[in-house]
Amino acid sequence: MDTNTTPYTAPTETRIGHVHLKVADIPRALAFWHGVLGLEVMIQGPSVAFLSAGGYHHHIALNTWESLGGSPPPAGHTGLYHVAILYPDRASLAGVLQRVLAAGIQLEGASDHGVSEALYLRDPDGNGVELYRDRPREEWPKDDQGRMTMYTRRLDVSALLAEA
Repeated sequence: MDTNTTPYTAPTETRIGHVHLKVADIPRALAFWHGVLGLEVMIQGPSVAFLSAGGYHHHIALNTWESLGGSPPPAGHTGLYHVAILYPDRASLAGVLQRVLAAGIQLEGASDHGVSEALYLRDPDGNGVELYRDRPREEWPKDDQGRMTMYTRRLDVSALLAEA
């Protein structure tokens, strides 16, 4: 890596466009991503599916091109930590939490990060999934110099469910 170049900063408007996940079984993966989380199936074939929220071409793509019938990667190896899905408000996050719990999916964690509230779980292929909502920027915690800070505290899941 050349460290003698001028640092590059991505444009402010830059966004993560989509995530493409290797899965073992398309119907099983769709039962989670579409059936539980409610993402719309935009295109589906025997070995691939493209899903979206709001009609975008795809936010999540699922494929079995290299993973048909495969197993999740073992712990302690490199790979995707989690994909995070941002919900527009607390009520929407509470609604998807209800669906996750009704589907019998266990949460691995639930955290208040000051800037956001987040739920952590796994999809059927063992991929980490974060479902979260951001607090308004004016509510983000700041240090004495006015810089954003974050923390990890237990999220009151019962209080969140009461919002559904």
